[in-house]
Amino acid sequence: MMGQTPQQVIDGQRQDWNRVAGGWEKWDRFFDEQMAFLNHRLVADARLRAGMHTLDLGSGTGYPALLGAQTVGPSGSMTGLDLAEQMLAVARRKATALKLANVTFRTGDVTALPFETASFDAVTSRFCLMFLPDIPKAAAEIARVLKPGGWIAAAVWSAPDKNPSIGLSMEAIRKVVELPPPDPTAPGIFRLAQPGDLAGMLQQAGLADVTDQEFFAEWSYASAEEYYTSLMEIAAPVQNLMAKLLDTQKQEVKRLITQAATQYRRGNCITFPIAVRMVAARKPL
Repeated sequence: MMGQTPQQVIDGQRQDWNRVAGGWEKWDRFFDEQMAFLNHRLVADARLRAGMHTLDLGSGTGYPALLGAQTVGPSGSMTGLDLAEQMLAVARRKATALKLANVTFRTGDVTALPFETASFDAVTSRFCLMFLPDIPKAAAEIARVLKPGGWIAAAVWSAPDKNPSIGLSMEAIRKVVELPPPDPTAPGIFRLAQPGDLAGMLQQAGLADVTDQEFFAEWSYASAEEYYTSLMEIAAPVQNLMAKLLDTQKQEVKRLITQAATQYRRGNCITFPIAVRMVAARKPL
C-alpha cells in the first residue's frame, strides 16, 4: 500500500470485500458457529441492554450487529456500518430471516462517521479497525458519536505466531514467490496486534477505563482441504496474491498450505488456536 492515499486504500478495500461477499455468505454458517463466542463477548463488553441505540462498525455479513439488535430488543436499535454494499446485502437478508426490524445497515467510512455527535449508547466492532488507513481518526470519531458513559468494545487480531490459520497462507506463498516484507504500520490483519496499540489510540481520543486483554480460543475445520477452500473464497488479500501466480505455483501453494494445516489435526478435525485482542473503553460522563 506504499504510496497510496487513505482514500485509495479505502476504495481498494471496498472492491476486495465486495468481491468476496459471496464467499462470506457461503461460509456464513460455519463462521457463525465457530466465532459466536466473540459476538457475545463484544455485546457484553459494550454493556448492551434493552432499549439502547447502538452502532456496529465493519458489520460485514452482520455480526455482531445482529446479536446486538437482538440484545437491545424492539425498544432499542442497531445501525451496522460497512464499506462493502454486497456484504451488507447478506446482512440484510439475515436480518429479514431473523425478523429483526430494529437493525439498519448502511455503507460508510469509519474514519468519517455519518452521524451526529453523541448519537449512540454503545459501539461494537469485530475485525475492522486494523484495516483502516487512519485508526486514530477513527478512534476520535468513535469517541465523538458515543454518548457520555457509553462503551466501545472492539476485537482485533493478536500476533501472527498465535494465529497460524491466518499466517499459513502467506508463509506458503512466500516459499513460492518473493514478497516484500510486510509493513507493520500499514493497514492489515495484524496492524493492531501489539498490546496497547488500540488501547493507546482510544485513550488519546479521550476515552477512559480502557481494558486490553488477549483472548485465547480455537476454531476447527473438517479437513485441511476445507480450510484451504474457505481461505481461497473469503481471504481477499490472499486472493489478490494468488491471482498473480502461474497455475503450477498455485498448486504448490495449495500443497504447502494443506500440508502445514495437517499439523493441527486433532481427532477428525483441523483445530487452530486463535488469539484476539479484546479492547474496551468508556466515554467519560
